[in-house]
Amino acid sequence: MNARKNLNLTLKIWRQKNRNSKGKFEIYKVSDISTDASFLEMLDILNEQLIAADKEPITFDHDCREGICGMCSLYINGRAHGPDTGITTCQLHMRMFTNEQTIVIEPWRSVAFPVIKDLITDRSAFDRIMASGGFISANTSGNTIDANAMLVPKENADKAMDAAACISCGACVACCPNGAAMLFVGAKVSHFALLPQGRMEAKRRVLNMVKAMDEEGFGNCSVIGACEVECPKGISLDNIARMNREYMSAWMSNE
Repeated sequence: MNARKNLNLTLKIWRQKNRNSKGKFEIYKVSDISTDASFLEMLDILNEQLIAADKEPITFDHDCREGICGMCSLYINGRAHGPDTGITTCQLHMRMFTNEQTIVIEPWRSVAFPVIKDLITDRSAFDRIMASGGFISANTSGNTIDANAMLVPKENADKAMDAAACISCGACVACCPNGAAMLFVGAKVSHFALLPQGRMEAKRRVLNMVKAMDEEGFGNCSVIGACEVECPKGISLDNIARMNREYMSAWMSNE
């Protein structure tokens, strides 16, 4: 059995010093890249070459490299997280590419996600939306009710946990032609709305989070569905529909 051939690649990478400077694409060559290497390992190899040549390395974000934190978010050859499904950039492997291929690597493109440097964007807008939702009320005085004593229908529990799988990577925003964040907000609203612990503040939460989303400059959803396709955790569009129902109910009760 023949060994898998290593790759020689051309990388077209977005370089930008800071959010106020004008960015541009720069071309780099890497060779003998193992098809078993991850995409971020390939970028590490490129940076080692740049540092050895006394050049500025590529700045990109990462942490867990296990598909959990969502920090590694990159736009690769026109797709959020690259040419695979149900994975983050750190889980993308070079076997998804071919020898002598040109790979275009960009940061997320959204008004609400300004570029910090090179491939890193400021996604703190998501943090502010989450903060606007506040917290759940819980009685901490006296005897705390055992979680198992609070009955939750299995269907609701399953849907809530599916929504909670969102890692806030922003792929939904990056691939949406409108730059909408409704899949993200829908997932966060659904997580609490489906569980009894989150019902007390449900109306205030959805109103505040939608308001914060609009203030951050995200676009509106036109139900194209690219967000669901590119989401590395497979968050369903059903969460957007649930958020809309929660919002309308909350808005009408405030009239």
